[in-house]
Amino acid sequence: MIGLQVLFEDNHLIAVNKPAGLLVQGDETQDKPLSEFVKQYIADRYNKPGAVFLGTIHRLDRPVSGVVIFARTSKALARMNKLFQERAIQKTYWAITEDRPAPLQGKLVHYIDKDRSRNVAHASIKKRHKKAKKSELTYEMIAEIGNHHLLEVKPKTGRPHQIRVQLSHIGCPIRGDIKYGAPIANPDGNIHLHCRSISFVHPVRKEPVTITANPLVKDEVWKMFEGRWI
Repeated sequence: MIGLQVLFEDNHLIAVNKPAGLLVQGDETQDKPLSEFVKQYIADRYNKPGAVFLGTIHRLDRPVSGVVIFARTSKALARMNKLFQERAIQKTYWAITEDRPAPLQGKLVHYIDKDRSRNVAHASIKKRHKKAKKSELTYEMIAEIGNHHLLEVKPKTGRPHQIRVQLSHIGCPIRGDIKYGAPIANPDGNIHLHCRSISFVHPVRKEPVTITANPLVKDEVWKMFEGRWI
């Protein structure tokens, strides 16, 4: 059992701080995913002897950390899915790059298509393929220590590998992300991209909710920027 950090919990939703390196949902690797750890947490906390319902609303790439929200009821799952489809969910990410962005803040618009056979996305300024989808985000450099730059990124769309490929396209690959241009992999194989917060209107209570997660400070590079979130 991992040390599960629960960020938010009620009868409808549960949000946790996903460690980098963990799958959100199971795949062909058959590695135990985050969803199974959350199900076990619910079963233990509420003494549920049978199967636990847990709906996956969204995902983070395996090497990425941060806020992940699951639905505890089918009603919440359907309503949260609708919020995502309507782009009524606001996400904020933190990324560490070793290249300084120029300009220090801006908006990026690309067309992204994904080669699923290689699990790699490609970004271009113009639409070159029918399946390429318009992808937008804003970014701002919020801290700088030596050759490490902390960017706050707010995606408007939710394309596969969007932040990774768009930052790489402007010459700022995320630290450790050798798939998208970083020169050196991190020792643990993860990358310095973190879902910092998610904001939305609660699907049942209709109240605004913001869920925030700190990076795990055992990582020495994230620890350099610890003053940003204390």
